[in-house]
Amino acid sequence: MHRLTTAREIVQDYGYVLGRRWLSLRRGMTPPPPSSTPSARPVLLIPGVFETWHYLDAVATRLREQGHAVHHPAELGFTRRPIPETATIVQRYLERLDLRDVVIVGHSKGGLIGKLLLMQDRDARIAHLVAINAPFPGSPLARYAVSAWREFSPARPVIRELAAATEVDDRIVSIYSRFDQYVPGTSRLAGARNVEIPVAGHFRVLAHPHVLDTVARWAAEPAASARPSGAAAPRDD
Repeated sequence: MHRLTTAREIVQDYGYVLGRRWLSLRRGMTPPPPSSTPSARPVLLIPGVFETWHYLDAVATRLREQGHAVHHPAELGFTRRPIPETATIVQRYLERLDLRDVVIVGHSKGGLIGKLLLMQDRDARIAHLVAINAPFPGSPLARYAVSAWREFSPARPVIRELAAATEVDDRIVSIYSRFDQYVPGTSRLAGARNVEIPVAGHFRVLAHPHVLDTVARWAAEPAASARPSGAAAPRDD
């Protein structure tokens, strides 16, 4: 029964993907501009590999309702460039608009890009990162992949560099599904705030109410450690 339930959820997961593709055809690739009169801190969204900004549309809608200026850098396109190159694009976007106290929300590869930005945040522009189903230790499935997916191999230098940079993990909230077909290991980080969502699937979790609530909560949190001060171990929400 459990396997049947998981299989059904994975089918629904790809239904979410088809819905996002249809939305991209209907609404076009140009993302909406950020609010010109925000009442809350800016939030920058980074989709996963071969994803457009439409995948994070439910997250963006929730954040706009709370008064955040939601940024989708149009230069990201389908997020196909290597992680370091994409991080440079986002960094230049932050500098060009002189954004500060920014919360990064990244899905999958977007979470890895967000962590690299934290590591390189010399101007202290980023408050913290909320990552959703991010393959922080890499994915063993990448050895069988082609094109941009191969970048997620645990043996790749960028994945090893990200895994070694534990000093920024206390500024990360890692949200992940109970089963993820693309991240068969875990998205849990030992030094981060970890939030497991009781659904299977890599994509449809982006519209799950618990995910939207968690993102909204941390978008409003003060720019401090995502881990409670003085905590000896990570806490699961």
